[in-house]
Amino acid sequence: MTTSRLRVLSVIGTRPEAIKLAPVILALEEQAEAIESRVCFTSQHRSLVEDVLTAFAIKPHRDLAVMTPGQTPSRVAARVLEGMEEVLAEEHPDVVIVQGDTTTVMATTIACFHLGIPVAHVEAGLRTHDLRHPFPEEANRRIATILTSIHLAPTEWARQNLLAEGVAGELIAVTGNPGLDALRLAGEGDLGATPSPVQLDDHERLILVTAHRRESFGAELRSICEAIARVASARRDSVRVVYPVHPNPSVEGPVRDLLGDIQNVTLLGPQPYARMVALLRRSYLVLTDSGGLQEEGPALGKPVLVLRETSERPEAVEAGAAIVVGRDVDRITQQTLALLDDPNLYARMAVPRPIFGDGFAAGRIVAELLRRVPPRGQA
Repeated sequence: MTTSRLRVLSVIGTRPEAIKLAPVILALEEQAEAIESRVCFTSQHRSLVEDVLTAFAIKPHRDLAVMTPGQTPSRVAARVLEGMEEVLAEEHPDVVIVQGDTTTVMATTIACFHLGIPVAHVEAGLRTHDLRHPFPEEANRRIATILTSIHLAPTEWARQNLLAEGVAGELIAVTGNPGLDALRLAGEGDLGATPSPVQLDDHERLILVTAHRRESFGAELRSICEAIARVASARRDSVRVVYPVHPNPSVEGPVRDLLGDIQNVTLLGPQPYARMVALLRRSYLVLTDSGGLQEEGPALGKPVLVLRETSERPEAVEAGAAIVVGRDVDRITQQTLALLDDPNLYARMAVPRPIFGDGFAAGRIVAELLRRVPPRGQA
């Protein structure tokens, strides 16, 4: 008698989702005798995602094409919710995998709830406990938690957050974060041979910057840029600042206006994932409001200054691998210069730490699905 395979639908909307779900999708495909893996791309972001999918040889089976110029979170949510209803009705998955805290995640979990389809939430349990920071991600992940059946927490701290909110312990598994799996894979084979897009002189130390969050738009992004300009000016002959700039006009406009003419600041467009990893490996320290770099930096021993008022990854701060500096010009400037000038401070932070996983989370995630979800006809 033929045994039914578990039908798993992985949903991707943005670049971080693609990076962190790529190893999971590859692990699902390795279990082809037991699992039928399907992939839906909502296209919440398109160009920023496609290079990741190409790098890991992932071809989505469905594309909702929801991205529109000037889109808002509400419009994205409405288009994903409507599109996912049709996809779910046609795909009939046994379980849907989502990752993180995007509008795609929130809308997908609602669509699954309406149809009674279980959701497995990768990177469950992250919290700042402030609905406005990050916005709208904190609200998205809290909504996802309410509607999730399988909570795949990256760390014990995340598990404790879920327990404190009333999630039953038997519904939670600590797996590590598959973003570290992607980082490992990006260092292997052809991807690992990808060169850095920026060549440095021998005396230059690379400061990698990313800042693009919605809550930073306006005065706070300008404050970040002013701090970068001060650091670059103060260390003109010894530092190279490299800033891959998000294409959102609310980011690209002010960043290029304020930093475009500074000699030792290099502004790039969005980088393919493998090139971004090459930049990170070459960097001396990282200034970021990104969640992924708060995980990847400590894994590689790169000190991270977090350009936000709060972080849902306090484990890195507690371990001494990251410092939350907010968006204040003076604090960003002072802390960056301290890391450049104080070798003892730098040495304490620049220690590789497996805080968020060991690079093999995807296999644990797939094992949890096989253990917890019966294929159709076997419930």
